Amino acid sequence: MEEIIFPNQIRMFRRLRGRSMQELADHLSVSLSAISKIEKGYRRVDQEQLVRVAEFLDCPLQDLFVNEQNSQQEIVQAWRREQERRNKINEKTGLKTLGAGLRQIRNEKNLTLIEVAESADMTLSVYHRIEMGQREVSDKEMKNIAKALNTSVEDLKNEIKSLEDKGMLDEIIQRNDAKYKLLSTPRGAISSFGSSNPDGLKISVYGVAGKDGDIVIDFSQETRKVQRPSNLYGKKDAYAVNLCTRRLGSLLPTRSVLFVDPQEMVSVGDIAVYYTSENEAKILSIREDENGKLYGMRWNPDDRIEIGNDDLNKIHKVVAIYL
Repeated sequence: MEEIIFPNQIRMFRRLRGRSMQELADHLSVSLSAISKIEKGYRRVDQEQLVRVAEFLDCPLQDLFVNEQNSQQEIVQAWRREQERRNKINEKTGLKTLGAGLRQIRNEKNLTLIEVAESADMTLSVYHRIEMGQREVSDKEMKNIAKALNTSVEDLKNEIKSLEDKGMLDEIIQRNDAKYKLLSTPRGAISSFGSSNPDGLKISVYGVAGKDGDIVIDFSQETRKVQRPSNLYGKKDAYAVNLCTRRLGSLLPTRSVLFVDPQEMVSVGDIAVYYTSENEAKILSIREDENGKLYGMRWNPDDRIEIGNDDLNKIHKVVAIYL
């Protein structure tokens, strides 16, 4: 089962423009099945693909996202029904309990997400969705996870059952539910600002252009304040960065503001701030190689940035973008 992460209006705009699914599939170099899943909101779309979709359909990027302000009511309701349906399926099949149990056991063994993912021969994104209770696990994958946790499949299942019986997984499941609800709320990843933020909270923006397309981020020199997106309420470590570089090509306008949550884990398709020193950073598009290892890309000229396990604490995830 694929995680629902992108409620969108791509199908509506495609039909308005008189374009076929095959034309869009050819434009993105993906299959017709992939386009169908993207349009239904079942398949992951990274920022670069999203920009290419907006260019292909000749519409503003933010208009592709479903939200209660500018979307047809039936689209919003359909999205909510699908989200509720899949959430019930996950509960019925025990995916939430499995994910919470794996997280509890991993933490008890002092292992990181990436350590377990690599040992289980999975990408970080896939294993993270398993722990979130939003992805089914095959028998082979379960064997690999058990091996990564230094136990057998039978012992792993028994331990998770024991944790469940003791009520030790309830809090983890509640946290996962709250996080998943936030990620899948039909307002889209590109935030808009206005009266929808009742508290009028502000967030500090930093960053000036550096050498070779890097950005100098000095937290003692705030450039301005902007409205805080609702998904960053209560996030004291969150901050915003001026996109004063062209090293992401035409992916985003240079006037954009990137909202960053240092506590969020990056995965394939994300945009991230990668610190090369205390005050200098590169803005990267996170990719994955054939071995499931993450790396960063930027352009003008093309530059591939290798990301080691020790670098993960230097990478901060961009969770919202103000265009």
